[in-house]
Amino acid sequence: MNLEQLKKEVKYKSARSSGSGGQHVNKVETKIDLLFDIASSEALSDAEKERLHKNLPTRISKEGILKLSAQDKRSQLRNKELAWDRFAELIRNAVKQPKRRKKVRPLVSAREKRLSAKRLRGEVKANRGKVRLD
Repeated sequence: MNLEQLKKEVKYKSARSSGSGGQHVNKVETKIDLLFDIASSEALSDAEKERLHKNLPTRISKEGILKLSAQDKRSQLRNKELAWDRFAELIRNAVKQPKRRKKVRPLVSAREKRLSAKRLRGEVKANRGKVRLD
């Protein structure tokens, strides 16, 4: 995965931000929508594209477009940078191969300790009954 190549393949669209902000929000397009076509990407391998589809199914449209929005800042440029940072982090985490789990057997001493603790707890509970004076 090459982030510089990805940067060239990303498209940006601007729109008016929602929410409060007065006159500034109503007349300036500061919201940024980042669009990335996964299928036509040359920066990602086929395995990485598969992992993206598997790990981010809710963020990808039926056409295979990944869409992110940023409207936190008042500046279009800062929102563009914010959208790119989110996108890069999202791609990095989604493409990362999970570590294979190593099977590990518990130690004998840990097993004995657990069983003795269970036995002790069982004795405590058994001794809670009514006291008989014989």
